[in-house]
Amino acid sequence: MTDFSGKFGLVVGVANKRSLSWAIAQATANRGARLALTYQGRFEEHVNELSQGLAQPPLVLPCDVGSDDDIASVFARVEQEFGALDFVVHGAAFARREELSSPFSHTTREGFRIALDVSAYSLIALARSAAPLMEKRGGGSVLTLTYLGSTWVFPNYNVMGVAKAALEATVRYLAADLGPRNIRVNAISAGPVKTLAAAGISGFSSMLNIYRDRAPLRRNIETGEVGEAAAFLLSEAARGITGEVLMVDSGFHITGM
Repeated sequence: MTDFSGKFGLVVGVANKRSLSWAIAQATANRGARLALTYQGRFEEHVNELSQGLAQPPLVLPCDVGSDDDIASVFARVEQEFGALDFVVHGAAFARREELSSPFSHTTREGFRIALDVSAYSLIALARSAAPLMEKRGGGSVLTLTYLGSTWVFPNYNVMGVAKAALEATVRYLAADLGPRNIRVNAISAGPVKTLAAAGISGFSSMLNIYRDRAPLRRNIETGEVGEAAAFLLSEAARGITGEVLMVDSGFHITGM
């Protein structure tokens, strides 16, 4: 049920080998999917190098998810190359470093706009463009990545927590909107992982230690575990699941103290 042979997917947000998007790309490609990977600006070399390790050479494209023109170009190329699309992985998120290091009440209007645009609105833009290509396959699946900071307050997460809350609400509204077209929309809320995005959060190492000490499994998660969970949600095995946030955090979210 998690066989992706003959399936076509778009994975947005690969930066380097530690990216959760890359873990998902590997998990689906290893099961037979043909992929298109996008990169933003300076990550072209990293993504091209990583792509060489996949069984089937992926389509590698630039994409700034804050640009409607870039998104349109990506989907035009995907349609030209694949003809249709079975799944989309949205792994794009961004907040300016100063918005994370300053008190939340000092969040600037522009910093708020950027964080919500890149981290939440971009899911709407991608899903809207993907829907016609998914309908050619009789439906499809959209998956995004979130974090518990959408619900709980974490030091130095600030506006990104608000952006993730908006992202999770977006998942539910898109699921309701696209469900009649047999398109599912879900999210994975992963525990902290040493990704490029995490490097911008002050005190991240302490967060890893707290998770390890308090999570029921008494350990931090690995990127591969997110990839495997994503493969399930994107596959036919999860065909009855939509509008959900699946926690992959060693159980940390159930603990009170």
